[in-house]
Parts: sequence; C-alpha cells; structure tokens
Amino acid sequence: MSNIRVSELAKEVGLTSKEVIEKLAQIQIVVKTHSSSVTPEQCKRLKDFIAGGSKVEVKKPKAFIVKKAKAEAKPEVQVVEKEAPKAEEKPLIERVEKKAEPAKTEATQEKTAQTDQPRVQVVKRVQPVNRLEIVRRAARPQEGTAKPAGKPERNSKSGDKSGNKKPFDNNNKPIERHIIPQDIYENKGNYGSKHKPDSKRKDKISKEEEQERISLEKAAAQKHKKHVHKEEEKEAVTKLVVTTAMTIQELADKIQKTPAEIVKFLMLNGIMATVNQLIDVDVIKKVCAEYGLEVLDEDLDAYIQQEMAKEEQKEALKADEKNMVRRAPVISIMGHVDHGKTTLLDSIRASKHKIVNTEVGGITQSIGAYTIYLHDGKKVVFLDTPGHEAFTEMRARGAKATDIAILVVAADDGIMPQTIEAINHAKAAEIPIIVAVNKIDKAGADPDRVLTQLTEHGLVPEAWGGDTITCKVSALQRQGIDELLEYILLVAEMQDLKANPNAKASGVVIEANLDKGKGPVATLLVQNGTLHTGNCVVVGTACGRVRALISDSGEKIKSAEPSTPVEILGLTEVPQAGDKFEVVANEKEMKAIIEKRKETERTKRLDEMLPAHIRKEAVSGEADVPQLNLIIKANTHGAAEAVSQAIAQMDSDEIDTKIIHVGVGDISEADVMLASASKALILGFTVKEDSNAMAAAEREHVIIKKYDIIYQILEDMEKTMLSLLEPEVKEVELGKAEVRQVFTIGKTTKIAGCYVTEGKIIRSKTAVLKRDGVEIFRGAIDQLKRFKDDVKEVAQGFECGISFAKFNDLKEGDIIEVSTTEEVERKSL
Repeated sequence: MSNIRVSELAKEVGLTSKEVIEKLAQIQIVVKTHSSSVTPEQCKRLKDFIAGGSKVEVKKPKAFIVKKAKAEAKPEVQVVEKEAPKAEEKPLIERVEKKAEPAKTEATQEKTAQTDQPRVQVVKRVQPVNRLEIVRRAARPQEGTAKPAGKPERNSKSGDKSGNKKPFDNNNKPIERHIIPQDIYENKGNYGSKHKPDSKRKDKISKEEEQERISLEKAAAQKHKKHVHKEEEKEAVTKLVVTTAMTIQELADKIQKTPAEIVKFLMLNGIMATVNQLIDVDVIKKVCAEYGLEVLDEDLDAYIQQEMAKEEQKEALKADEKNMVRRAPVISIMGHVDHGKTTLLDSIRASKHKIVNTEVGGITQSIGAYTIYLHDGKKVVFLDTPGHEAFTEMRARGAKATDIAILVVAADDGIMPQTIEAINHAKAAEIPIIVAVNKIDKAGADPDRVLTQLTEHGLVPEAWGGDTITCKVSALQRQGIDELLEYILLVAEMQDLKANPNAKASGVVIEANLDKGKGPVATLLVQNGTLHTGNCVVVGTACGRVRALISDSGEKIKSAEPSTPVEILGLTEVPQAGDKFEVVANEKEMKAIIEKRKETERTKRLDEMLPAHIRKEAVSGEADVPQLNLIIKANTHGAAEAVSQAIAQMDSDEIDTKIIHVGVGDISEADVMLASASKALILGFTVKEDSNAMAAAEREHVIIKKYDIIYQILEDMEKTMLSLLEPEVKEVELGKAEVRQVFTIGKTTKIAGCYVTEGKIIRSKTAVLKRDGVEIFRGAIDQLKRFKDDVKEVAQGFECGISFAKFNDLKEGDIIEVSTTEEVERKSL
C-alpha cells in the first residue's frame, strides 16, 4: 500500500484535516499541511490511537517521557529561580498556555494517565483557572516543573556547561547553577544587559564604524570627481566628424544624446526613422545643427594629419627640381580582339630587345608589363592588357597607371565595338591617344577608311587638321615600328614626365595572384621613389615587408626605380588590380594605416546600403550643376541613336546629362565596368544582360534599367533628373491669432492673451508677429497655454496665451501668424 495524504486520511476517520494533524502530533508524527503524506504504518498507529489502543503509544513514548522528565526536573527549578523577576516574559506564558489547553481534551487525559505519577501531577498543577493565575504560578520556583519540554533543552545545555551531572540532587542549591551561567552570559554580552565589557565593545565598534565611514566618504568623493570629470568631457564635445552614414544609435552615442531625442527631432521635421536605421550625412548635419555641434567632413585625427604631412612632403619633393628626374613613359596597348595588340608588342620587343617570343599573335589572357630599352639609352614600359577590362578596373579605383594609350585598329576590319569602348576609356582617363593602324600589308586593307571612322568618334588625325597622332604599321612585317616609337617619345617629352627617385616608393598594382609556393604575389609599377628589399609596403587593404623583388625578365633585383614594373613577395593577402601602394616607415605605422583603411571600407559599404532612387556617385557634386552620366545599349544602331537623341533633347540648364557610351547588343560585363568607372547608369532598350554582367553590377553597385518602349525611357529619365534637383521650399500658413489682452508676469515677462481666428496655433512652428501689417518679430513660440495648462496646439475659436523668448514688445491688436516650410518636389524641368 502506498502513502496516503492527510486530507484523505481525515475522510476515512471522519475528522477534519486540522484535527488529524493535531492527533498525529500527539503520537510523535509531525506533518505540516493537509497535503502531506503519511505511511501505512503511521495510518495504523493513528487509527489505533483514535480507537483507544495504547500498545503502540505507551511503550515507545514512555521511556522517552520519563527520561526527559528526569532531565527537566532540576534545570527547571534553576531557570525559574533565575528568571523569576521576568515572569511576564512572552515565551514563558505561551509555553504554559500550549501545555494547558491540550490537557482539557479526553485523549490527552487518557494519554497522561498512562505515564508515571510525577507527570500526572505536573499536568494537574498547570491547569489554570484564568491567565493571571498562570502567570503567578509561573513566577513561583516550586511550580517550575510545569514547563513544557521545549525550554529545558536549553537549560540542560547550560547545565552541561556548568559541569554538574546530577539533575535530581535536591540538596544541591541552584545558586551555583545561577552563578556559572552568568559568567558565560557575560562573555556573550548577557543578552541585552548593560555591563562594562559591553560598553567597551560598543566603543570599539564605533571606532571601526568611524574608520569605515571615513573610507566610504573618500570613495564617494573620488566617485563624484570621476562623475564630474565625465560630465566635463561630455560638455567638451562640440565637434563631430561625419564621413559617411550611420545609425541613429551610433549618432546618439557620439553626440551624447538619447536616441529618443533624435527620433523625436526627426519626426518633427517629417523624417520617420527608427533607432537602427541608417541616416545620411545631410540628415546628420541637420541633427548636429539642432544641438549646436560643428560638423567636420574630414577626419582630423592623428592619422589624417600624418597622411597630410606625407602628401605635403611628397609635393615638396616634387617641387624641388634638383630631386626631380625624367622617367620612362608607361604605354598601354588597347584595341579590339585579334587586331594585333600582342603581335605589335612582340614585334617591338623582338626588334629592340632582341627577344624572339614563341607566342606571336593570339589572345592575351593576363596582364604583362615589359621594359623596352632603345638604342639611345632611353626606355619605354609597355602594359599589355587583355582587351580593356583590366584597364577599366584600374581607372575605376582611381589609379592612373598609364601615360599614353596606343589604340590598335586593323586596317581591314576598321572600327569595332571594343575599339569604341577603348576610345571611351582613354578619353575618360584623360590620357593622350596614339592610333596605330595595323595590318596595312594585308589584302583588303583600307587605312583611309579607318581614319574616317575615327573622326566620327572625336579622334581627328593630325593630317586632317586634328590633334590625334596616327601611324601606319605592320606588326608581322615590322613596318613602322621605329616611327611609332618616335611618336611615343615625342608625346612623352611633351608631357614632361618626372619623378623623384630619392623619395619613398609609391605606385600602382598591375596584377596580383596567389601562388602555391610563393604566396600572395603582386606586380607593381613604381611611379615615384625607389622601392628596396625590406621596405614595409601598404597596398590597398594588404600590407607586408618586401622579401624579394623580381624584374620583368625574371631576375632578382635589390631596388626598383620610377617607371619600373616589378614583382614583389611578402604581402599578407592578394591585393586588387589598380590598388595604390606606398612605403611606410615601420610595421606599427603600416598596421595603423591598414586598420584605418578597413574602417573606411566598412563605412563605405554602409553608405552604399542607404536606400536611394539613384546612387549618389552617379551625380557629380563638384560642379554647381549636377551631372548625370549614362550608358545606352540597344538591339540596333537605329534604336540606340533614337534613344540617345531623345535623351539629349531633355538636357536643361539645371542638370547636365552626359552620354558616355552608346552600343549595340546585350549588356556585357565591360559595360558594367565602364559604368562603375564613369559613375554612370546603364539604360538597356530591348536588350538583356548576361550572367557576368549581373554579377559585376551587384558587385560594383551599378544600376541597370531595361525598357521595351522608348516613351518609358523618357518618362523614367525625367523622373530621375527631377529627383536630382533640389526641391522647392514653400511657406504654408497654419493659423492666425489676434492679441486681445497683454498680461505682465514678474518684471519683464509678458504673455499675449489671444483669440485664434483662423486655422490653428502650433507651438513648435515659426510665428510671425505683425503690427499694422508690418512684420515686427519672427521666431519660435516659447510657451502656448490654454488656461493654466501647456498645450501643443490651439484650434480656431479658442483663446490661448502666447509668449516669446527674449521678446516682450506685445500690444493689443497685434496679429500672430504661425507657418511652416514644406519641401515640394519638382514636377517639371
């Protein structure tokens, strides 16, 4: 049989749960609540006890009760004698009552009747007639045996401490027992009695507390000083460096305001934003102006100052003519696929450098850099690019790697699509162009037709009165090579290319790759200074110490002078083509620059995440008139020409629309790279984009728009151009109020008692005070009250009180007009 709850047991025996708990306590079974459980054996004992069976009850408690009574007899006399003056103490009265009340029940009488005679006599003596008699009996020493079993345990312990083991020796006087515990109690403080040792202890504690109090005061003072120092630092923040967009939470931390205040200010200005939403630089400036902070567009920390010092040093070295020497020109060969770019370069190398290359012609798969030494000691550096994609990547990152561009055009094919793109790239880079008309020895060659086609794209030959140098060559027959080199040296001499070899090296990355044995390998073009082995180099977001320098001929060298292509080892990661590199003093400075550049790159990515109808980079902010750059691709030449002419007619004085490139065919990756470099939009008319173009557009954040109807292009372009223009600002009147009475509060403060005649008066808006139709004051309303309550607005037909900050020239009959400014989008160009 399992355990049973007290409540269920009470139902079985016909008693309440409370009565069952009391009877269980009488048979030495302790339970707390009606939900407690008891064992079957305990249930049997309780039922036997209720039925009157005493077999279980008498044997077990008898020995316990008799033994306890013997131990209790003597100490009770002691304690009662000792505490007799304290007979009114609450514990004593409660213990007597608890023992006296159960004695009235029959069950208790039957139980006590079965115990020894002294126990029965004690029960009879403690039965009180009233509560006063109980107190009197408790104060008497001879009646101390009536105390319950709870108190003697404490007295028996004190008896043990005294060393007296004879509790039933009546001849032993209790005085000795009284004296010994007194010493023990005195050592413990004597339970509230006032003795000299206690007073000494209090004095000792008071001194310790005094020392603790002094230390706490010092700590509090230091904490207060720190708090005051922090407040002073907060007050000292008067400038904020803003370089890119940030969240409201970040702005609040920087200007030491709560995000709720900033959100409230933006809401009042019609901008709904959350705490974790990005806000652009213009909104940040508006918030800073509200709190009186000066906004700096540049970071003026130590790093920027150091960088500015470097730039000044470089400019000073460049200005020093003694340190400046002529450097070799860097030539980039561009043109359409299979027009002879690599063949022409191989012919130049073979004729001047006496090198026979097994790869003649074909398609170049990687970027190569070669140094050609001429007979008169001069050298020329050539960059062979696969088409124009790599050149575009370098220009997109702001690296001007080449000085002169050679445009190779086949005399038999003429101008091709990639030739046009190469012309546009060179023009955008603002470098001189030399046109090499190749394959003049081939049957069907027509160089004059090529020159005619060049004029259609803005390249007028010198023979026809223009400024574009043209040269007829044959790469296979090596015809016109010397003439082409002379033109190159002539243009380079006109450019007056110089560099300072004594300065720290700087330049640009031509190509980079990850080699399994060597690690990150980068081909650099030194543009200024001299690069040495062991220099600390910073390349974009990569860095490292130069472990080896390898020339274009594969030889290890110790240094590289300006206009020298060189391969370096020792970088931490692979840089990107077009990244600039520079030499720094030590590794500490190198790491600091890398951390700063990575932070700048992160903020740039955050800025690109801002929602906008058009990228900010697509608009040139340098000029007063915004400029929109476009690239147009269509399925046919006629459609492309029609779209470009329609857009050109939309040009206005307020915005300048510039068409960078017009092409036929689907949108390619080259179009995306050109748009990224030129900060342009791509418009596609009945065309698609390939997978590479889509990936490149997502990577370079270039917007591609496709249309099927030409009117859609014109409508969308008009909306785009309107979105670039500043909105019109109009003042909207909200309400009017007439001053009926002027009240003076204090010495100077005046409040205008007004009646709203039109609209409503809003406290946060600008108010204009007019007298006889003349504007007297313009400013914000300081207080707006309705009766004695501050309100935000008061509607028409109600009275209100209006006061202005620092303006008290109020008279009856004045008119107060409240207005606000709204930005209205432009609806027409």
